[in-house]
Amino acid sequence: MSDRLLQSKINLLQSDELKRDLSLYIDFLLTKQYENPVEKKRVPVFGSAKGTFKMSPDFNEPLDDFKEYLP
Repeated sequence: MSDRLLQSKINLLQSDELKRDLSLYIDFLLTKQYENPVEKKRVPVFGSAKGTFKMSPDFNEPLDDFKEYLP
């Protein structure tokens, strides 16, 4: 689309409300154009979850539900 055609369409707008809406939409498009589409991927750091959960002392003990299957 040429700049002249776009300008002629803008000039056809009679309502100030429509012109305001067009201005807001153009601002939206400009911010969308300059957004960074690739976000930096966070790399987990070894030990960063330390202290966030606790394991029970009998964690390695056999479960009661499986006693009949154990020798």
